[in-house]
Amino acid sequence: MSWLDNSIHQKRRFSLGASTASVEPEINLIPFIDVLLVVLIFLMISTTFTRYQEIAITLPTANGSENPADLKQIHIAVSRDGRYAINGKLTDRSQLPNSLMQLQSQFSGSEKDIQVNIDADAKAPHQAVMSALEAARDANLSNIVFSSQTKK
Repeated sequence: MSWLDNSIHQKRRFSLGASTASVEPEINLIPFIDVLLVVLIFLMISTTFTRYQEIAITLPTANGSENPADLKQIHIAVSRDGRYAINGKLTDRSQLPNSLMQLQSQFSGSEKDIQVNIDADAKAPHQAVMSALEAARDANLSNIVFSSQTKK
């Protein structure tokens, strides 16, 4: 009579009536763990990229004393609008190397005794300062100093 017992159990299992057996709810943790691992991987990757987005620059300050007066100096001033002045005389960008060579020939001695002092405005364009450096290089002047002001 086993077939009869099976049919009776099947009828009870599929009936829409109230059942007396309580079903214990089950929580499946595997999808939850999968989602947490994906979120963890995303956070690990995104935090490594944020470290390289910025470059921290600490600008130097100058607390040195003035240079001795026995050096032969050429002063190149760069204004905030990109104009140049060599030893107080306004000069065009195209005339910078020629003017530096003329001043170099006026000084007697070697090129290493001549110091080029670049006084650039804090808001001067970077290209203007680089042009002054290129002009000094074209005139074979290698002793270049940038002026700064001390903190008060």
